[in-house]
Amino acid sequence: MSNLVADVNDLKSRLEWGQPAFTIIDVRDRHTYNHGHITGAISIPLDDLADRAKSSLHKERHIYIYGEHDTQAAYAAQILRSAGFNDVFAIQGGITAWKTVGGATEGV
Repeated sequence: MSNLVADVNDLKSRLEWGQPAFTIIDVRDRHTYNHGHITGAISIPLDDLADRAKSSLHKERHIYIYGEHDTQAAYAAQILRSAGFNDVFAIQGGITAWKTVGGATEGV
C-alpha cells in the first residue's frame, strides 16, 4: 500500500526537473483551494471527483492528490482507482508538508 503514497520531496523533484505527464488535484472545497494551493494543482472537490474524473483526467498520466488531511486524500485516490485510473498517489502530509519542503503555492 505504501507505493500508493507520494512523498512531497519526490513530487517537488519531479516539478523542478520538469517531468511531464502528471496532474496534481486538490480535493478540498473551492474556497479553501482559492485561499491557497500547490502551484499548478487543479481543483476538483471530493464530491465532484467521481463525476468529473472521466471527462477531466487522462488515464495515462500520474495523478497526485491531496485534501484536508491524508485520510481524505487516500479516499479520493481510491475513488479514482475504482474509476480505472492506475497511477494515483496521495500526497502524504498534503499542502502543509509541501510548504515545509519549500514547494511553491499560489492563492490569496
